[in-house]
Amino acid sequence: MQQLFKSILFPFLFILPVFGFAQTKNAPPVTLESPYNSIFVHLYYLQPNSYQPELASKTLFGIADSTLRVKRAIQLKQILDGLGLFVHLNQLPQEANYVDSLTNKAYYTPFPNDLPEVYLEKVDSQWFYSEETVGLIPTLHKKVYPFGSDLLLNLLPNLGQNRVLGLAVWQYIGIAILLVLIAALHFILSRLLNPVVRRLSQSRLSPSLVDEKLIWKIARLISFLVLLQVVRIFIPPLQLPIVASQFVVVALRIISTMLVVLLVLRILDISMLYAKQFTEKTTSKLDEQLIPIVKRMFQVVIIFAGIIQVLHLLDINVTALIAGISIGGLAIALAAQDTVKNLIGSTMIFVDQPFQIGDWIEYGGVAGTVTEVGFRTTRIQLSDSSIVSIPNGSIANEPVTNRGVRVFRLFQTTIGLTYDTPPDLIEKFIEGLKLIIESHPKTMKENYFVHFNAMADSSLNILFRTSILVEDYGGELKAKEELLFAIVRLADALGVQFAFPSSTLYVEQFPGKIGNAPVYETQEEKMNERLAAFIEKIKKQEKEG
Repeated sequence: MQQLFKSILFPFLFILPVFGFAQTKNAPPVTLESPYNSIFVHLYYLQPNSYQPELASKTLFGIADSTLRVKRAIQLKQILDGLGLFVHLNQLPQEANYVDSLTNKAYYTPFPNDLPEVYLEKVDSQWFYSEETVGLIPTLHKKVYPFGSDLLLNLLPNLGQNRVLGLAVWQYIGIAILLVLIAALHFILSRLLNPVVRRLSQSRLSPSLVDEKLIWKIARLISFLVLLQVVRIFIPPLQLPIVASQFVVVALRIISTMLVVLLVLRILDISMLYAKQFTEKTTSKLDEQLIPIVKRMFQVVIIFAGIIQVLHLLDINVTALIAGISIGGLAIALAAQDTVKNLIGSTMIFVDQPFQIGDWIEYGGVAGTVTEVGFRTTRIQLSDSSIVSIPNGSIANEPVTNRGVRVFRLFQTTIGLTYDTPPDLIEKFIEGLKLIIESHPKTMKENYFVHFNAMADSSLNILFRTSILVEDYGGELKAKEELLFAIVRLADALGVQFAFPSSTLYVEQFPGKIGNAPVYETQEEKMNERLAAFIEKIKKQEKEG
């Protein structure tokens, strides 16, 4: 920032003489027949080469005392020069019967935006600065030259009237004094503001959150803003040539706007730091993704507002410019409907939050982990670590399956047994399956289903359905593996055979050979013995685990 001021102020000292000319022409007749003639007379006869303040004071109305009238005429010119208001003589109305289009009266205001209090009115057949304007001259003069800076108007010129490169010696001395004053004040003020900014920007819970460099930048920006106001107070007493004064005033306003924009951006940085700290404490991961997007939006708005203000200071028709931009923006929006659709989709995603960063989602045949939600697209990392970018407009309008918010994972399978499996053995096998669910540490002990539910073409089917309480896909695979191994071991312990698609040839037996009670009883005892052994093994593993 110091480099910025050096690059602006020091070259300015060399270009000031370029502007060292006055708003004058040839000597005008004191007829006051039009706004043009009255303003020309007032300014011309207060120039150094044509200094006749008595003639200039004839343009003021309502003051009988000639000495006071001369003083007010000089003060009025000092007001115009101090504000850097350059009178373009070729734009002044030269009609004697000029009428203001708004009031429909014989009034003319040279600077309706910057100085609406100063206006001319027609009295009889001549144009004068109005009695109201003349009465406000002392007030306006103190406003332009506050804190007694108007005393310098009489003090500084006594230091030397010799001119060098278009400026008097006393003006160079005044500029040098002003630069030294700015440097000294900045050195002191920036160091006084540093602890104040630190106190205002830090919280008791997070005293070290805001970086010291950021605090120092804000303190210096505030110091420069204050110093610019000091410069604006002391520039008018230097009585620079009107074009130079106008240039300085506009330059100071533009620099002030730039400093305000930078200051607001630094304050935004601090706000985003606290916002990020707050989002880290929330359960939603999407909030953290939203912070940089919101920050970028605010930055664009702040910079755009600063540009509009600078254009306004440069007297560019901002209204027409914005209208042109709006028409162009409409054309661009029509040509880029998909982009607008994606921006709206991004807003809907951040508002509705159908998923969070890190959630596993399925959309349109794509399944993966959400890694980033941007303005236009959402990025999903697939299982092979590749990245897929999906337009947010499509995601906002289509169903999305969010598997990252599941409370439990569902494990459902169909176990097919061979048709020669005895009914009692099937019942024992179902009892063992239920025992597996009851004993596993990751399964829910309610709302599970184990039932003999279908007689298929090649198998007797048992539905096995349970909920698994795990947090991620790896835990789900491990729990399923444990359950499947337990099912296989149970089948092996009971002698149950799993079915598979096959063809069987049956040979009819002779009557009287079907059914054998002693064999059935032996099988029943064998099944009970094996199931009891499996149960005992499960209980032992549970105790050891």
